[in-house]
This record gives sequence, structure tokens and C-alpha cells, in this order.
Amino acid sequence: MKVPLLDLTAQYAGLKSQIMPAVEAVLDSQMVCNGPAVRQFESQIASYCGSKHGVGVSSGTDALLCALMALGIGPGDEVIIPPFTFFATAGVVWRVGAKPVFVDIQPDTFNIDPDLIAPALTPRTKAIIPVHLFGQTADMDEIMGIAASHDLYVVEDAAQSIGSAYKGHRACSIGTVGCLSFYPTKNLGACGDAGMCITGDDEIAAKLERTRNHGQGGTYMHETVGGNFRMDTVQAAILSVKLAVLDDWHEGRRRNAAIYDEKLAGLDGIILPHVRRDNYMIYNQYTIRVKNSRRDALKKFLADNEIASGVYYPLSLHQQECFASLGYRQGDFPVSEMAAAEVLSLPITGEISPQQIEFVAQKVREFAS
Repeated sequence: MKVPLLDLTAQYAGLKSQIMPAVEAVLDSQMVCNGPAVRQFESQIASYCGSKHGVGVSSGTDALLCALMALGIGPGDEVIIPPFTFFATAGVVWRVGAKPVFVDIQPDTFNIDPDLIAPALTPRTKAIIPVHLFGQTADMDEIMGIAASHDLYVVEDAAQSIGSAYKGHRACSIGTVGCLSFYPTKNLGACGDAGMCITGDDEIAAKLERTRNHGQGGTYMHETVGGNFRMDTVQAAILSVKLAVLDDWHEGRRRNAAIYDEKLAGLDGIILPHVRRDNYMIYNQYTIRVKNSRRDALKKFLADNEIASGVYYPLSLHQQECFASLGYRQGDFPVSEMAAAEVLSLPITGEISPQQIEFVAQKVREFAS
């Protein structure tokens, strides 16, 4: 039985009859950059996240970059981030000329450890970027408390966590700015790249709007230097169609996760995802830890049985060659390094049937026995 990690073809087939008219409407209008469908989608997503403003941009990476630029973060500043995340989280800090300061993660959620943030602060610290990894929000009460005490911005990297919630508050509604990715592999995926910044602050929303369009405050009048981060209208039209069924897709992933939780419980050397009591987890990934240096062997065993899996991420960011000048060494962030050596993500999307999930679980048990 073949089990893909992601089946976008099946997802598209179920919505093709709704997506194509939405795309054709954009093409007929020829308002293809930042058109009316973008404004509609911005409003929908802001409401969905429980916030006031949505500012559509060209990708999740550009959402983070646009946020840092709009907040005035640049050379001489420091930004606290976890080292176990997708590269963009650190890359955007570097690109604005600021310094990424890494803080290790929690071993159960893979999210930044709030207890380690305060010791990493300096007078140059301007922001914290908590990453809501794999579909679960970070411990935001603690993070927001630290930020308030030190007058710091909080930029939520919710690229993998649209619809997740912390104590009833959805991701992107808690920090100064929330950043979303609509890359095709996300729970809400575009037909290509797209992203969005979310904020409840009117002034920051206005800065984000200017920043995404070269800093324009009026036609060819530039108050600041921004970037070309505009969202293509066709992406907004497609995403609006998909948003209507997003919560159903979340529940499909949660259903499959529950099967894994039941079928994989108690396996020696396999640690299952831990969901904090106050979190609503949307499972962008179902990520297990494989102990005793057996992760790669399990990955190969699954591949031999036509089951796809993924490693997110194989190298902690402080060990990336491009950040060597920061002076970090192996052993500086042991939990992140352990995660990079042990994590394996199993198929989880709602398009994958319960029977396929049970087959994956059967093969994992076979390997572990």
C-alpha cells in the first residue's frame, strides 16, 4: 500500500469545480496583483485568526521579513529565535542586518523554551520570534510576559499553525504581528507562494501595507524603503475557496493523529507528539522522535514499504555554515541538536485514509518490535 507524505492532487480534485471559476474571475478582471480578492481574503483571514488586520504578501518568508522591516528592526538589533525551525526564521533576521540570538527548545513540543529567553536578552534585543512548530503554539503567556517586561516586539511565526490555538486564542492574535505561510504543503496552501501578516494594531498594519509595496504612502511617494511583497490576486482567490473547508481539514489531520496515538502507544524507542493541555493542535506535521540513532533506519524501512516520511529538520540552525560567524558550537543547544537527530514526520493529511494511517502505524510497530 503506497502512502504519500502529502497528496495535493487529491485535495485539488475535491475543490476543482470551485477553484476554477474563482481563478477565471481574476483572469477576466485582469486585476492580478493585490486586487479585490486580496482585500476580501485579508479580511477573512484576520477574522479567522481573531484579529483586526490582514496584510497579504508574497510568501511566508516575506511575511516575516515585512514584519521586521515595518517594526524598524535592523543593524545593531538582536532578535531571539529558536534554532530548530525552518531556515527563514533566522534568514529574515540576518537579511535586515540584525543578529539572530538562538534559544533552545522544549524536548516535548519542539517550541522555544521560555525559561531560557530572559538569560539571552541584552540591551540590543528588540524582538522575540516564537515559532509555533508543527501546528502547536508556543507558551505565549510566558513569552508575552517577558516581552512586556522588556518592551520587546513579539512576531509569531505561525507558518505551520494557522488555526492552532493557545488557551482559546488563535495563533497570530497574541503577539505584535503574526506571520502565515500559504506554501502548498501547509494546511492552507496556495497554488504557489503566498503569505500574510496579521496584527491588531492600526499603525503597524499601515506600516505593513506600505512596506509590502516599496514603502509607498501615495502613488510614487515613498516614506520608507520597503519591498515588493504584494500578493498575487489569483492566490487569494484560490485560498478563499480553501479557507471554507480548512477546519474540516484540521479535523481530518486530528483524526489521523488520534489513530497514530492509539496504535503507536508504548513502543520502545518511539516518542509520540506531546500536545499541551491548553493547545489546539492542527498537525501540520505528525512528528515522532526515534531514539537510539535509529531514525534513518526507520525512514528507510518505511520507504522500502512505499511509505513516505520526512525529516524536519536535519540540522539545527546554529550549525548551519552561513551562521558560523555567530560563534556557536556543537553542544550549545543540546535539545535542538537531539531533535535534529531524532525527528521523523509521518503522513498525516486528511486526504490520507484511516486505513493508510493504520498501515503506517503497523509498519512502525513492526520496525520497533
